[in-house]
Amino acid sequence: MILVTGGAGFIGSNFVLDWLAQSDEPVVNLDALTYAGNRANLASLDGDARHVFVHGDIGDRALVDGLLATHRPRAIVHFAAESHVDRSIHGPGAFVKTNVEGTFTLLEAARGFWNTLDAAEKAAFRFHHVSTDEVYGSLKPTDPPFAETNAYEPNSPYSASKAASDHLVRAWHHTYGLPVLTTNCSNNYGPYHFPEKLIPLMIVNALAGKPLPVYGDGRQIRDWLYVKDHCSGIRAVLAGGRVGETYNIGGWNEMANIDIVHTVCALLDELRPDPAGAYARLITHVTDRPGHDRRYAIDARKIERELGWRPAETFATGIRKTVQWYLDNAAWVADVQSGAYQDWIGTHYSAR
Repeated sequence: MILVTGGAGFIGSNFVLDWLAQSDEPVVNLDALTYAGNRANLASLDGDARHVFVHGDIGDRALVDGLLATHRPRAIVHFAAESHVDRSIHGPGAFVKTNVEGTFTLLEAARGFWNTLDAAEKAAFRFHHVSTDEVYGSLKPTDPPFAETNAYEPNSPYSASKAASDHLVRAWHHTYGLPVLTTNCSNNYGPYHFPEKLIPLMIVNALAGKPLPVYGDGRQIRDWLYVKDHCSGIRAVLAGGRVGETYNIGGWNEMANIDIVHTVCALLDELRPDPAGAYARLITHVTDRPGHDRRYAIDARKIERELGWRPAETFATGIRKTVQWYLDNAAWVADVQSGAYQDWIGTHYSAR
């Protein structure tokens, strides 16, 4: 049995689905079902006894203690987080509450549970913390990619809150001996991605004939990782990673945002042509967001060297699968585009 937090969100739900597709080891899935958590992501697991869903908050110590005592997981895989930079600029308090205070509560519950285990169980237990490359700050065009040894230089409330959670995880290992693993990933994309992030927003807006908002000149560079590759990287680290270590998981795909948008438009031109013309006509440059990091890139050689992991997808193969998934799952998109989502889009983009 493993306990997954945030397993109804984008990356977490993909991880749960992939885990149960490859293993019969049960999953207890704890998710608060905030705006980005969606039970529909897990609809294929309805009635599956291997999946126990619990609607609750990682900050609820009594709830977490009860789940650990009842299910006695051999590992905790911690995805639960507020994760959108733009939202963190508008409302940083929620990011501190979930990412910092929530991780602290979860670590304390895990430490209490771990101390009840016998020697063999204690040695086998793992607390796997899923984090981001944004904790490392921003790179200049000629800088080498982020390695695990890079100093932390977070530049947004989101990345600062994730950096704080990383530091807590490290401290609970060094101070209390809790057997932890940390992974820092690059930008994920793929199925079930909430359509406020770049790639799904471009897809759903294009299909609706709406403007495709691109921040500034669109030359911000990110490394892009297909979400199912991220899941396989986490499984590799959970299975064989060295306790107390950090592993960067990247896609080896550095691309500028504007090039991503043009790629999405070209795929939609091919797969769902618009009689009104090429989708690229909808690209609209808008005011950049405050403190926008210019470039992220991940050096993923450590995980390859130690654990033999590399991404299976290139960006070309992964983005085609992603666009096709959104075309095939229009009902899912319609369901998540609730009034709250529309309010957010209006608030965030109307002034731009």
